[in-house]
Amino acid sequence: KPFLFVATKEHVRVYHLVKQVMVKRLLSGCRHISSLDVHPSGDHLVVGSLDRRLVWFDLDLASTPYKTLKYHERALRSVGFHPRYPLMASASDDGSIHVFHSMVYSDLMRNPLIVPVKVLRGHSTVKGLGTLSMAFHPTQPWLFSAGADGNIHLFQDL
Repeated sequence: KPFLFVATKEHVRVYHLVKQVMVKRLLSGCRHISSLDVHPSGDHLVVGSLDRRLVWFDLDLASTPYKTLKYHERALRSVGFHPRYPLMASASDDGSIHVFHSMVYSDLMRNPLIVPVKVLRGHSTVKGLGTLSMAFHPTQPWLFSAGADGNIHLFQDL
């Protein structure tokens, strides 16, 4: 689907590129959005915020969140889906990365399954900043992270 996702401070706007119109305005309920990622299916969106919330949207349903998760102690800096495996992760200023099993079913009558799997620790906090960014490997179940401590870590045992 030719959609463009634009995050403002509190909302996410979804634009249809072919029709050149705004299709949807997603109400996150967050004070400050820091990152977002679109599921490989294109029907789901995850948003991270500086007020410790991880917000999951089902784009086929309402413009309000399907699920809101608060697992971190500090602000979220990066969220993302794995392109091939049913994995999702969130990186935070507390220096940790939470990995979730996030199964999206092809049956539209079944809700997505979100299960916490593992908490990865490896970055130390420097001046209130912890893990700044994370990214999944494109084909392997590996996760790369970058922290304010100047280190880059590769986590292979997810």
